Amino acid sequence: MIRIMRVNRTVLPIEHERIAQVQEIFRQNFSSVADYAEKIPDLLENPIKYGYTTVLLVSEASLGRVMGFSLFIYFPNVRSAVLDFMAVRRDIHGTGTGSVLYEATREYLKEMNCHGLYLEALPDDSGAVKDTALLKENQRRLRFYETYGVRPIVNTAYETPIDDSPAPHLLYDDLDRNQPLRRSQCRAVMRMLLIKKYSHLVSPEYIERVAESVTDDPVKVRDPKYLKLEVQVAPQRYRDRLEKAFVMVCGTAHEVHHVQERGYVERPARVKAIQAALGKSTFFESQEPKHFGQEHVLAVHDADFVRYLKAVCLKLHSKRPVYPYVFPIRRPERRPRDLAVRAGYYCIDTFTPLDHNAYDAAMSAVDVALTAAEYVLNGRSLAYALCRPPGHHAERKSFGGFCYFNNTAIAAQFLSRHGKVATLDIDFHHGNGTQDIFYNRNDVLTVSVHGHPNFAYPYFSGFADEVGHGAGQGFNHNYCLQENAGAETYLATLEKALKQIRKFAPMFFVVSLGFDTMKGDPTGSFGLKPETMKKIGITLASMNLPTLMVQEGGYSLRNLKTGSVALFNGFADVMRQQAKKTLNQESKK
Repeated sequence: MIRIMRVNRTVLPIEHERIAQVQEIFRQNFSSVADYAEKIPDLLENPIKYGYTTVLLVSEASLGRVMGFSLFIYFPNVRSAVLDFMAVRRDIHGTGTGSVLYEATREYLKEMNCHGLYLEALPDDSGAVKDTALLKENQRRLRFYETYGVRPIVNTAYETPIDDSPAPHLLYDDLDRNQPLRRSQCRAVMRMLLIKKYSHLVSPEYIERVAESVTDDPVKVRDPKYLKLEVQVAPQRYRDRLEKAFVMVCGTAHEVHHVQERGYVERPARVKAIQAALGKSTFFESQEPKHFGQEHVLAVHDADFVRYLKAVCLKLHSKRPVYPYVFPIRRPERRPRDLAVRAGYYCIDTFTPLDHNAYDAAMSAVDVALTAAEYVLNGRSLAYALCRPPGHHAERKSFGGFCYFNNTAIAAQFLSRHGKVATLDIDFHHGNGTQDIFYNRNDVLTVSVHGHPNFAYPYFSGFADEVGHGAGQGFNHNYCLQENAGAETYLATLEKALKQIRKFAPMFFVVSLGFDTMKGDPTGSFGLKPETMKKIGITLASMNLPTLMVQEGGYSLRNLKTGSVALFNGFADVMRQQAKKTLNQESKK
């Protein structure tokens, strides 16, 4: 099935590949302006330079082959867009790719509350076009748009030729708003379009003359030429092909690990609470996890520890979980023979149980994290790994804090093969495991904002003077907060942490996300409210990096619901406003 995705930037290898294929298709279809293809990366990366935001949607089939693209310009100050180019590969026929692309473009703009889409099309009149083949192509294109009720604007001077070539029609699509096009709106769009695209070819006087030639109010469009008016309804045959900006990965395999003992707060209901809350949002697409091999776990965890965890869980058949209670000095030659008793050799606390299903659940959480990381690699702006059990307390050779394998570290290691990674831990508790795994490395920056270890778990890790070792010295930063820090202190500290990440200039941003910082959580005391979580989401989105969020703590079901919605709403708000902010900055220059 054809899927449509937005190419947001030119950072990731997959984005470079998609843009290269778009440029190839562009040259196939628009040979007379083939040089324009070279501008596409710059148009995406430098909107302020051009004074408008360029959006690129691509249709992709299996094996990463781009089948076609839609390149359009969005002008936030007039809430309107112009379809600049749309094309499909010359070697494909009858796939519906053009329709999918156009409908995805309309869907994208409707979500942005765009007031209208404008597009140029060469005339379909035999008096203006003598080339028979070109005339048929023009007629085919205008007939296609007419199926969506999109027809040329008439009674204006827009079609005044600039040179010997016939001038294009300007078509208008109201994006199903069913509201007339006002004269003032049409004039504003014409001025902006002519200035931004053709000012190097025409004079200011020409631009003003064309804009002022719009006298009808409401503006009129041409009568139907190819279809009867009553059948001109946008068919929307290809709904829901446009990928959402965010993806949430979650499975059900974790549910086999359910410790039903009084006071054990890490339970399957945590995941269900977040799923139910975010399932109502319009910006998340839910996906099941893929299965990944154990080699990704072994890339960050000691093989002896991994073998032990698997072996002990397979041996435990009783419904009653085993808690570590003997903690021998780490002497390999004196490890207890009994696997259950040996648990303390690998564990950092007395409240993280082992049972028959713990290993399987931990591996399922790894699959969730790696699947989400793969979506980030494939160009998603945000992927949310709704992991359970959590992972950030699991060190290279040990487990604890409800964590068995370090989902964040495994995903960060997976991404680090493609570029520098910055991890930010905003769980109430220090991510001792992530710090331990990357403490000697300079390609993965580890930053954590957490409760001071003088009073908060894990107590032995997370102090400010822990800055990395060897090659990793200076690449670990801990921001320790007092017990009742509150929103103002937290947000100010978060900004300091993000300053370190900006300085590092990573390719990927991985966030260990905990909602135990919120008021009422049984394990945290910062007392943050949903409005603060929204501000955190806004702050994280301002990094403008490919972002992976990995679920860690948070044990109040109410907080999980309200906190997740607030944080991701904040993140989404920034994405919605980016185009408008860009143009506002340009207008102030």
